[in-house]
Amino acid sequence: MAESPGSPVALMQQLHDEHAAALWGYCLRLTGHDRARAEDVVQETLLRAWRRLPALDDSQGSVRSWLFTVARNIVIDEWRTKRSQSEVAVPEVPDGAGEADRTDEVLLSWVVADALDRLSPEHRAVLVECYYRGLPVAEAAERLGVPAGTVKSRTHYALRALRLALEEMGVVA
Repeated sequence: MAESPGSPVALMQQLHDEHAAALWGYCLRLTGHDRARAEDVVQETLLRAWRRLPALDDSQGSVRSWLFTVARNIVIDEWRTKRSQSEVAVPEVPDGAGEADRTDEVLLSWVVADALDRLSPEHRAVLVECYYRGLPVAEAAERLGVPAGTVKSRTHYALRALRLALEEMGVVA
């Protein structure tokens, strides 16, 4: 029996057809190419999409972006739970034992990198020069080939756009 075009099953099939391959690749990268974990994350992401299907539409923003954000949050949540931590085999302690675990730092860098990808190239470039490379405004202006005042105003608007991107991703309130 064929489903009507607007039925939840048909909508879910369309969602799967349009986004499943990209979501699978993204989840593989998020899980360090652990196929079983990636499958679980994809399945949980699609289940959440199913539950939210009536509210998912392109008028609220990119459905793919929402799916990727949900998948990333699932991976982060799994990592933070004791269940996930107890399932991971603890490796031998390498030299430099006692150094702080950098997992939170790595996850945060992924989230910020994802948010930076959502900015315009001009905003992204100014943030990379001023914040990541630590250049003063004059040097950043020289590297970017724009006046120092432009670097200052772009930095202001780029930080606002970055915050908005993080809010849309559900990272900051």
